[in-house]
Amino acid sequence: MSTVTPPRAAAPTRVEPRRRSALDWRIRFGVLSLIWGFSFLLIKVGTEGYAPFQVTFGRLLFGTAVLAAAMAVKRERLPRGARTWGHLAVAAFLLNALPFSLFAYSELTIPSTLAGICNATSPLWGMALSLVALSEDRPTRVRVAGLGLGFLGVLTVLGVWQGFHGLDATGTVMALLASLSYPVGWIYIRRTLAGTGGSHLSMTGAQLLLATAQLALVTPLFTTLPSHFAVVPLLAIVALGALGTGLAMLIQYGIVAEVGPTTAQMVTYFIPVIATAAGVAILGESLAWSTPVGAVIVLAGAALTQAKPRR
Repeated sequence: MSTVTPPRAAAPTRVEPRRRSALDWRIRFGVLSLIWGFSFLLIKVGTEGYAPFQVTFGRLLFGTAVLAAAMAVKRERLPRGARTWGHLAVAAFLLNALPFSLFAYSELTIPSTLAGICNATSPLWGMALSLVALSEDRPTRVRVAGLGLGFLGVLTVLGVWQGFHGLDATGTVMALLASLSYPVGWIYIRRTLAGTGGSHLSMTGAQLLLATAQLALVTPLFTTLPSHFAVVPLLAIVALGALGTGLAMLIQYGIVAEVGPTTAQMVTYFIPVIATAAGVAILGESLAWSTPVGAVIVLAGAALTQAKPRR
C-alpha cells in the first residue's frame, strides 16, 4: 500500500529498460488496485486472531518469500555495501515495518474503511514534506490548493463539526501516521539511495528482508505465542503477505517499468474506494455520509498536489 514512488521522486535504483508483459498493463493495474484495496480488510481479519505485530511479521515474512522466489528465478543478487544496507534498514523501517504495524494496531479500534481512506492522505503528506525537504519541488497555486482541499477532506471524513464523535482518536492518529511514514521514507530514499546501481527488485527484496528481521526482533518482546492458530486470520495474513506485499510489489514494478511511475501512482486513488466497498459489503462496517464525501475531497486534493507545473 502506498508503495509507489512519487512522480517527482528520483528512483533509488538504476533506470531499467521498459518491458512489456503478455498481460496488458491496464489489467495488471486493476489487479493491483484490488489487491491493495482488499489489504485493509485482510488486516482487520488478521487482527481478529493474532496480535498486530504478529500480523505485520507474517505479512513481511510471506511477502519476502515471494520476492526471494522472484529474485531466484531472475538470478538477481542482493545489493552490496554496508552503507547501502544501512540506508535500506532505515527505508525498511519507514516504508514497511512502521506503517504496516501502525495500520495493524489502528484497525483494532477503527474500521478498515477509515484506515483505507487515511492511506489516501499519503500524497498530501508527501506534498507538504517535499516543499520543506526537497528544494527542487517548487510550490504552485494548484498544489497548495490541493493540499488545503485534501486536508479539508480529512476533516470531513473525521466529522470535525461533530467533535470527532464516535471515532477512536488513537486508532485514527495511528492510521494517519502510517500514511505519513510513506513519504518520509521516499524522501529518505531519494536523498540517500538514488543512483546506487542496484536493480529495483534486488533493492526492494533487501528492504523487505530487513523489515522482516526488524519485526522478528520486536514481535517476541511485545507478544506471546498464540495458544491456538486461528485458521481464517492465518489465511488472511498469508494472503496479505504473499499477495498484498510480495505479488503487489512485483506487479507495481512491472507497471512502473512499462508505463512510468506517474501513471502507476494513480493506483493510490482507487485503493480507498475498494477498501470502503470491501469493508461495507464483506465486513458489514457502517458508513456515514461524511466518509465517502470526505474521501472524494481527499482524492481530489491528492490529485491536485500531483499536477505538474506549466513551463
